[in-house]
Amino acid sequence: MPRILFVVLAVAGALLSARDVKAAEAAPGEVVQGKLELLWGDGPGRHVFESHLLRDDGTRVALDPAQARRAAGDLYALINRRVAVNVVAPARGLQRARIDAMVAVQPVRVARSSAIPSFQAAAALPVAGNRRWVTVMCKFSDMAAEPKNAAFFEQQYADAPRLLGRYWKDVSYGKVDLSGSQAHGWFTLPHPRAYYTPEGKRTNLYQLFRDCVAAADAVIDFSQFYGVNTVYNGELDGMAWGGSGCAPFDGGPSVCKPGTFLPPWAYESLAPFAHEMGHGFGMPHSDNSDGDGDSYDNPWDNMSDDWSNATVDATFGTLPKHVNMYQRERMGWVDDARKLSLPSTMQAPQEIALDYASLAAASNRQLVVVTLPETADPAAQVAYTIEARRPTGDFEGELAGDAVIVHQLEGYGTARSQDGDQTPATRSNNEGSMFKVGESFRLPGTSLRMSVVARTATGFRVRLSKGYFTGGAMQALRK
Repeated sequence: MPRILFVVLAVAGALLSARDVKAAEAAPGEVVQGKLELLWGDGPGRHVFESHLLRDDGTRVALDPAQARRAAGDLYALINRRVAVNVVAPARGLQRARIDAMVAVQPVRVARSSAIPSFQAAAALPVAGNRRWVTVMCKFSDMAAEPKNAAFFEQQYADAPRLLGRYWKDVSYGKVDLSGSQAHGWFTLPHPRAYYTPEGKRTNLYQLFRDCVAAADAVIDFSQFYGVNTVYNGELDGMAWGGSGCAPFDGGPSVCKPGTFLPPWAYESLAPFAHEMGHGFGMPHSDNSDGDGDSYDNPWDNMSDDWSNATVDATFGTLPKHVNMYQRERMGWVDDARKLSLPSTMQAPQEIALDYASLAAASNRQLVVVTLPETADPAAQVAYTIEARRPTGDFEGELAGDAVIVHQLEGYGTARSQDGDQTPATRSNNEGSMFKVGESFRLPGTSLRMSVVARTATGFRVRLSKGYFTGGAMQALRK
């Protein structure tokens, strides 16, 4: 029987100022329903994450992301879904009313078991089967340039080497295909670029998306598509955006779909294109363990550093690397036979054959999860994932090495690659992040040691055992 997951979270109401998009605060005692919008903004050296409730009357209520993640467990699983929020009086010392709880209007059914019981870590519904996307090409009314034609954008979706159709099929182990995806345009927007992106200000993404969809509505039947990639002939606000795209598709009421907002630099290379599509699927950023607040320094996951250690194509630019095994687990792409969950309190040693994550037909485990005891505060919840990676193929060919990679999972779903060096590197393509035969790593906060004991034809053999450690800051035990 499928499990039913009810997600509850605490959020704060706030005004959102955006031209041509109504904004609102909910009043104490009010129960409001609407669609949950999530948006990630990605640009050089900076990133933004926003969450909003799109109400039925067209107004938006901004939700505090930190509070939302704190109570949701897996906030990202609710992307584009209808939710209900309950608004209560402000807490003592606060002037603003706060949203006390949010639940899915319909139960979120998880049709599979999760290897990570310590987290509400499964996507609301597995992302599987045919997932058609449409690229809508829109140009600003004051800019005539048409950087690429529709044939270029449609070819990006092909199930062929080095292209997005093959990429998502490889990453999902054949569970997702993009067949039937299309591209149309260029459509002229009703306003110049400065209308949507005033000098020095954020792009009004909501109006931009609505206008782009409206310009194409007579040509495209949006009901045939799972997601909408909007591409533009000029820069936005220095960032590319992915997550939710909400508009009155096909002349109906506003609906939220997976959506992206891509300036030329983000569609001329497939790595950032795939990164934003990943947000549309509900994938968050990953990170490393250096603690610097930069989400773009983990080259083992295209949802973090999509530019480093990447292959390059003459036509389609920098190509995407795979995502880490936790991202794949959330999407429902890792079969039960390929994953193993163990408690950090285990007593007897376990030796595990760990196949490379890139293998489509693995016969051994590809994901090992070590879960720590439940905590009262979800923010303090921790688990570890263990996977094997190697440089191979069109997408993974420039990875930093052939090794076992460990990620620490925070309570809200951020996977941070671990570093055995005393001072973690600023970018985790260093030797300290790669555990090789003869090396061990103590899982922080546990008495367990992960040791890489041998290489196999398809990966490695790793051992998890109780370890005894005395002093020193070094976590990697190099032999």
